[in-house]
Amino acid sequence: MRARVTFAVALCLLAVGAATFAVAFRASLSLLYRIAYGADNVVAAITNLNPWLRLLVPLAGATVAGLIAHWRHAPAQGVSNVMEAVALGRVQLSLRTTASRVASSWSAIATGLSIGREGPLIEVGGSLGAALGHAFATPLDQTRVLVAAGTAAGFAAAYNTPLAAVLFVIETIVGIAAPQVLLPVMATTFIATAMTRAIVGAGPIYGQRAFGLNGYADFFWFATLGIAAALAAVGFKRLLELIESAFERYPVPQPWRAMLGGLVVGAIAIYHPNVAGNGYEPLNAMLDAPMPVRIVAVLALAKVIATSASVGSGIPGGVFTPMLLVGASLGTLWSHLTGANAGSYALVGMAAATAASIHAPLTATVMIFELSGDYAIVLPLLLVTIVATTASKSLGSESIYEAELRRRGLGWDLTLEGRHIRK
Repeated sequence: MRARVTFAVALCLLAVGAATFAVAFRASLSLLYRIAYGADNVVAAITNLNPWLRLLVPLAGATVAGLIAHWRHAPAQGVSNVMEAVALGRVQLSLRTTASRVASSWSAIATGLSIGREGPLIEVGGSLGAALGHAFATPLDQTRVLVAAGTAAGFAAAYNTPLAAVLFVIETIVGIAAPQVLLPVMATTFIATAMTRAIVGAGPIYGQRAFGLNGYADFFWFATLGIAAALAAVGFKRLLELIESAFERYPVPQPWRAMLGGLVVGAIAIYHPNVAGNGYEPLNAMLDAPMPVRIVAVLALAKVIATSASVGSGIPGGVFTPMLLVGASLGTLWSHLTGANAGSYALVGMAAATAASIHAPLTATVMIFELSGDYAIVLPLLLVTIVATTASKSLGSESIYEAELRRRGLGWDLTLEGRHIRK
């Protein structure tokens, strides 16, 4: 009984700690933007600067991030470490390392580097779970659960999507859902539901339907959007690998390596300040109103390059949110082909890019459903995430987290028989 109470107390402290950190992290950035830039967000902040400052500010932030990376005396730590801790029981997460990575991320995000803030929030959640497990002397299995729970808390705090946070941990971190059964189950569910709705009707809808199909032929366009998202995700991951391989082949110490990344982002921001930050602001604008094709295409390409340069330079941060912008851009471009609602296609594109990047189709589906609050979009989301994940795997592409594990000499395959560790 005492052990259960201790575990419950640790879970409560974990949830409160993860949420408190997320609120403080966001608030500190907002305060900085208002005080230093006189703006409400990072895109407005960078846009308001003179062109030469758009170059220098990201460079300065990258320099600080690189110096922190140079000074800390601890191994790199990221989502792959959380996966290793939960799946294999190797709990080696350090709050000190996490704190230095958070400081590095904060300086980069504050100055417009193209990384997501979900990275530090997820890492803090997982590391806090490990620290509480150590402090309360919980058994290894309970410590692994605390790490997983902290990761979910960080994800939920980052996106305000509780169900997607749970599925992210189940699909990606714990790895319970085997793709060989998940994808076929999702596919048959999609086909059966689509046929039933076409013949019998969609049934009662609670709330206003914001998303509507022009016809069932639209499913063809959603399928092709899924393929395009897979190609975009593969291209992004290849570019990121090329940059990281180049730094391994021609080692550049910190902070010079981070400064190169900041220089690339700053050079792009001179002409396209919308690449600054994690992509939240231009993504909102894209969902609210149609954008010209040329602007959307340039923004997507610039975001891929800026994010690859930021992450490849060794600055810790997430790629989840930047990929949402890339997916929304693809969806918007596809809407111009069909004449459909650009905002709806942008939402579906976000799910496709997420699924193709992390190979978690159920997480991507539920996440965009929670973000949109529109039940009518569920079938398109199911289809596009199935196609995007399958196409990405068929092209031989790993998820961004699998690639991180492989670089550390780890990896496993999920099958009906369980987890098979790769030799």
